[in-house]
Amino acid sequence: MYQATKHVLSTCEHLCALLPESEKTKPQVLLLAGGVVEFRNDTDREQAFRQESNFRYLTGCDVPSSYVLVGYQPGTSLERTPSVELFIPEPNIADMMWSVPPPSVAAAQETHDVTRVDHSAALPAAIDNLLKALPTALFHVLPRSSLFLPAVSEAFLAPILAHEGGAVTDFYLLSALHRARLIKDDHEVSLIRKACDISSRAHEVVMRVLGAAVKGGIVAGPGAGIDRPLLPSEWLIEREAEAEALFVASCRREGAVHQAYLPIVASSTRASTLHYCCNGGNDKEFAWGPVGPHDHENKNSLSSGRNLKPQVLLIDAGCEWTCHASDITRTMPVGNGGKFTPEAKAIYELVLEMQTACLEILKPGLHWDAAHLLSHRVLVRGLQRLGIFKSPNSPNSGSWASEEAILASGQSAAFYPHGLGHSLGMDVHDVPSASKPAANPTINKGVELGHASFYEHLRLRVKLEAGMVVTVEPGIYFSPHLLASVRESALIDHAVLKRYEAVGGVRIEDVVLITADGVENLTKVKSDVEWIEGVCSGAL
Repeated sequence: MYQATKHVLSTCEHLCALLPESEKTKPQVLLLAGGVVEFRNDTDREQAFRQESNFRYLTGCDVPSSYVLVGYQPGTSLERTPSVELFIPEPNIADMMWSVPPPSVAAAQETHDVTRVDHSAALPAAIDNLLKALPTALFHVLPRSSLFLPAVSEAFLAPILAHEGGAVTDFYLLSALHRARLIKDDHEVSLIRKACDISSRAHEVVMRVLGAAVKGGIVAGPGAGIDRPLLPSEWLIEREAEAEALFVASCRREGAVHQAYLPIVASSTRASTLHYCCNGGNDKEFAWGPVGPHDHENKNSLSSGRNLKPQVLLIDAGCEWTCHASDITRTMPVGNGGKFTPEAKAIYELVLEMQTACLEILKPGLHWDAAHLLSHRVLVRGLQRLGIFKSPNSPNSGSWASEEAILASGQSAAFYPHGLGHSLGMDVHDVPSASKPAANPTINKGVELGHASFYEHLRLRVKLEAGMVVTVEPGIYFSPHLLASVRESALIDHAVLKRYEAVGGVRIEDVVLITADGVENLTKVKSDVEWIEGVCSGAL
């Protein structure tokens, strides 16, 4: 059974820590609404339901249109065993005719770690009972102005505000929930691990289908594509959308209902667009070489003689398992017999070096800013080795082209504009108010953080704690929009840079658990060059 009471206690403890001293000993009541089913316009068909994360964290309940009411007070029995009341809709004939009805009260009581379960119609009376039992209680709701969080009906809040001394605030609850959710317990980690396992296999499925095509192992049988549709064993990956479809199908086949976010599937130079998924993303053909005069007549074009240009395919995708996310990126070779070009291999190996260096230093107490700065430092050193950034040993250069000078210039952000990673949990960019607080003191006095531009897009800016789950996802990109800012830079050898721009972009992303003395990598799909090329070429 989902340990809802444990999460309620953690949230209430963090809530009381946020309150002014005058409010800390008062009774505290939490009132949250769950998500509702949404419908696609003029179809009478429901959109796939996914419970709002904060509500599910406190209840483990996936029933739409539910409510939870929590009573808690420090120094009383409610501090040890808070009252947790769950209210679910009562099924009606229409529910049973058109859709799967909600569970009965008795069934929900058996499967939820709460004090009691009742139908939604009983919520007003439950609020009234709490007002009588805890007349000085402060009621907490999620931000009422939010467009993204389910709102508690004013009909439920009005009696509270009308009660003598009744008070409702939306100032503290979301922050308390985010702080509680930042540290994962063993059960939460097991759910994230499951999501990562399924997603890891889905990434490998795409690679192995690419490898099978290289080896000629995917052949359309008689009538395929003309007299009958292609069967899954005959599917070739020639478009980004086809790679996405295989990834999602692999996850769905293993029971994952939702993707944690829209997959990003970018081939060739499109891999330089960080969130290439919407408004025309994920739907382009791979880059092809010269087209023969009769290639359009062939229905199975990988055997048509067309030459697939050597390129990368970047897939940033992950499913979720019972409302817990995964987030994995792999960049793989397409064309060239399933091998990276020399330029793409050099960039891939440098990104892997950035990730490895950061993974080696992650541990509780380390400020994330320090790891992010290290990723930029490794990037600069690597681009100097490749000749893209000049070095003091380059012709016509000097100390002005040193590693420190390049870092101070901020120009590495043109190749790596985003953060090293983010918190991950029930949401893919989890608990933003806790993972990136408004106040971020420097790591230590006198420690240089690097150029301010390095931190412009970070989603994680705190000291690490055991139990946090984070992504580690460095990347290198050759985006014409980003490179515009350094086209005139004397720190860059522009002739060398031009040779690498066709790579587009490379990102490698793993999900890791911060342990007592380091990290545990929850991502199972491998990322070393030998394995990636072996699978994508069909050799493994």
